[in-house]
Amino acid sequence: MKCENTLASLLKKGKSVLEESGIEEAGLDAWLLLEYETGKNRAFFLAHPEEEVGEKQAGEYLQLIRQRSLHVPVQQLTHQAFFMGYEFWVNEHVLIPRQDTECLVEEALGCLKGMEHPRILDMCTGSGCILASLLLELPGSTGVGADISCEALEVARRNLHTYGLEDRAVLVQSDLFANCFFDMGRDGTTELFDMIISNPPYIATAEIDRLTEEVRRHDPRIALDGKEDGLYFYRAITAQAERFLKPGGCLLYEIGYDQGETVPELMRQSGFAEVRKQKDLAGCDRVVCGRKRM
Repeated sequence: MKCENTLASLLKKGKSVLEESGIEEAGLDAWLLLEYETGKNRAFFLAHPEEEVGEKQAGEYLQLIRQRSLHVPVQQLTHQAFFMGYEFWVNEHVLIPRQDTECLVEEALGCLKGMEHPRILDMCTGSGCILASLLLELPGSTGVGADISCEALEVARRNLHTYGLEDRAVLVQSDLFANCFFDMGRDGTTELFDMIISNPPYIATAEIDRLTEEVRRHDPRIALDGKEDGLYFYRAITAQAERFLKPGGCLLYEIGYDQGETVPELMRQSGFAEVRKQKDLAGCDRVVCGRKRM
């Protein structure tokens, strides 16, 4: 008797369901979920498409497909996201790391090149992917990840633990610089960083409902909402950043595609020097960098 559930038949079912639900990358997503559920890679699939899949595992796969058909992101279903060549654990409490943000990390690495023991603050750290990537690429570095969300910090803590970075990083629950941690120097002075880096919420509140269903319904709103004009967190962080930077220290932001004029101007008005922009692979303004004056 022919088995009802084979790798090939399940992939076909999954793709069909996702296509009917209007999922743009139906074939790819159906495959990613099948690979995740069965542990079989594409080479195995091509060699053994009629490999039988047990009833329980097939049912779990089709449940994942049903969730994806409701536009739950694949990364939230698999808890896997890849960033800067590293794998990070994610859930519904953090933004899924995006390739555009790799431009921010690459720019940061350029700014810190040659520095033996840079001290980094990742404000609005979320999953911790930015901070962890920098620490992994810069073996002598240490850092702090701050976020208002305790759920997000649990995700970041898990990711730091995966890469054995707990001894090089501290996580702080804080509404930007509000936590007393930032004023805990023994002599009452503020801890200074070589770099403050941030991918803050930068979507104007009214724009959120116009985003894709995956983003507006399943990304945490607190990680998206940049208040009325999308610039709230840039203003708030920039206004205090100099206080926490060493002379010559860098402030780096990821920005929205239409913020390439406003955010640099905010930084210049706050006294930052050498303010410049960097585009992403799509040619959109993506990163803004400036230095505290010496």
